[in-house]
Amino acid sequence: MWFSLWRQTLDLISAARCRACSGPIEPGVADFCERCQGQLALPEGGLQGDQPLLWCALAPYAGSLRALLLRQRPKVDPALITALGIRLHTCCASTLSGALVVPVPSWKRAGNPLPLLVAQALVAASGGAAELAPALLWRTRPTLGQHHLGRSLRRSNLHKAFAALACRDAAPRPLWLVDDILTTGATACAAAEALATAGHAVQGLLALARTPAPGRHRVPAVI
Repeated sequence: MWFSLWRQTLDLISAARCRACSGPIEPGVADFCERCQGQLALPEGGLQGDQPLLWCALAPYAGSLRALLLRQRPKVDPALITALGIRLHTCCASTLSGALVVPVPSWKRAGNPLPLLVAQALVAASGGAAELAPALLWRTRPTLGQHHLGRSLRRSNLHKAFAALACRDAAPRPLWLVDDILTTGATACAAAEALATAGHAVQGLLALARTPAPGRHRVPAVI
């Protein structure tokens, strides 16, 4: 796992190709070409909020970023997700010092790989300041796909859908959940509840994108 992530990170430095369109870029300057950076329009410092839990994301789940993430569903590009995860780290680096990083798991064996890839990138970018801890959280049962469910159905669908390893530390370390997209927060809240019940100090969620609330504009800020 770590060797694979190291190869991906090395490739980011040496390949000199845009992670979004594969066009040429200047080595060591950016992960995306000027055109793609303009289209993605990632706000400086990312986005943050505190409902339904504390969260930080790269940008709204809309426009070019949404299209880019949707293209990852049939076939994931680990180097692209790693590049986005490293960009996310610049938005939340101060919160990860001494923290545990826990990707939100899928119930299928071959489930969504993005949360783990983002979590690995965050930990690698932290230079050892954070620790990856995927074994702390797991699914207890299968659940329905959330895409076409409303807010209340999402909550009931995920009720007691997670379990967590008991924390044995007298002073629990801060813990951040990681997911690819934050929508209503039902999944994150169910996972956070399981971890908190097991004694962990859950701080909130880090995600690549946040689905914009209807009629609400969020101002970029540093978490």
